[in-house]
Amino acid sequence: MNLHGVDLNLMVALNVLLREKSVTRAAEFLGITQPAMSNALKRLRQLFDDPLLVRTSEGMKPTERAQELAPHVRDLLIQVEQVVQPVTEFKPDKSEHFYRIAVSDYGESSLMPLVIEALQEQAPHIALDIMAPSDVSSHDIEQGFVDFVINRFDELPQSFYKTLLWRDNFTCLFSADNPIAENFNFETYMKAQHVWVSKTGMGVGVGVNPDDVQRLGWVDGALNSIGEKRHIAVFSRHYQAAMQMAEASELIVTLPTKVAKIQKNNPKLIFAAPPFVIPPLELTMAWSPLLHFNPAHQWLRRMVAEIAHQHADASIRPNYDNYSKGELEEPAAQ
Repeated sequence: MNLHGVDLNLMVALNVLLREKSVTRAAEFLGITQPAMSNALKRLRQLFDDPLLVRTSEGMKPTERAQELAPHVRDLLIQVEQVVQPVTEFKPDKSEHFYRIAVSDYGESSLMPLVIEALQEQAPHIALDIMAPSDVSSHDIEQGFVDFVINRFDELPQSFYKTLLWRDNFTCLFSADNPIAENFNFETYMKAQHVWVSKTGMGVGVGVNPDDVQRLGWVDGALNSIGEKRHIAVFSRHYQAAMQMAEASELIVTLPTKVAKIQKNNPKLIFAAPPFVIPPLELTMAWSPLLHFNPAHQWLRRMVAEIAHQHADASIRPNYDNYSKGELEEPAAQ
């Protein structure tokens, strides 16, 4: 093919068209008129000798050729961005960069105070917009609308980059006035009532199904593996609220140890190790390949990962020692 006649902007248009599957929405996203986007689609059809998008009763659908092109076009644009992006030294102490970070309630309670403390010392002019993972979608992350997401993931899109920040054990919290304090063991744990705290994912959340044990997370998964099921009286989306419920009632909350430590000086609460084995949870940071080589983005990612490493429990710490700094960030596995 004679590349002299190929407009790189057409690849940008094609990428957006295949994602949005709408000429109108694609035009709005790129800030151009609908006729201009229609003209771009016409030129793309001529270039590839294929309709690319066809109208059906369910809206515009990509052709087989378009589906084949989609990942190649996306990779091409990522490579072009890497080539043309100016290499400039990022100076955090002078920067006024604004970051959007989606963080689970667990990560916001346990990790972000440490990050903010470091930012105030190293980059006092930087601002953060901390969002809940339910406020964003995988699409928002992939397109770089959000800098990165810190959460626990069952799976991630193949295109994402990720790094494991830390592993955490679990702790049981209950009121000092709870009768279970006199004899806390597996039998009394199972007879008690419990507060469940959500495993927050990305996108709009839905109600909990108490019978769907596979989706209830680490604690209930561990109980299910030994043929047991606890009595959950309250389903909550916030760790702080769950701890307050345990303090003011005879409920037990079983939650990550780093969150439980927030209440370590509270004389009204008792801390106890779970009377059964719960595999450690993993806190992961994930981001778009579109931002992977951005100097400002690299700096904050590195700082977050280093802070997490410093505060990881030695017994269950991710083995960073085998990685160089360049290898600490790895593509997400399928």
